[in-house]
Amino acid sequence: MLALALLLQATTDVPPLPTDWSALAPIPYVDAPTITAPLVTFVAGEVAAGRCAVPKPADGHYVVRVDVAALVDQDGILRRAVPRAIDCPTVEQYSAGLVSSFARANLNEGTTTMWYRATLVYDWHG
Repeated sequence: MLALALLLQATTDVPPLPTDWSALAPIPYVDAPTITAPLVTFVAGEVAAGRCAVPKPADGHYVVRVDVAALVDQDGILRRAVPRAIDCPTVEQYSAGLVSSFARANLNEGTTTMWYRATLVYDWHG
């Protein structure tokens, strides 16, 4: 019974996902990750395959931005990563996965449990 009460308390202590993501502080990485060419290749492939509603730029220079809300606890552990919809579910989920991966053993500790924002920018010439 005590375990159930603790579980319920733990799940109710999670702050709700804010509606205004612009007010979220940047995710507290110890070492900021870099979006490398191999990471961009997946996104470029999704756009080229027509699975994303990204218009072809006149100069062929694509820039796709994905915001991810990241719930980080007081121990510096990422608990949830929620991508903002950009009309490209595969890239949204890919970005949330990257944020989760980048955060592993790479977040500052000692803050209260709260939501942060990570912005991933995929930039390439198509």
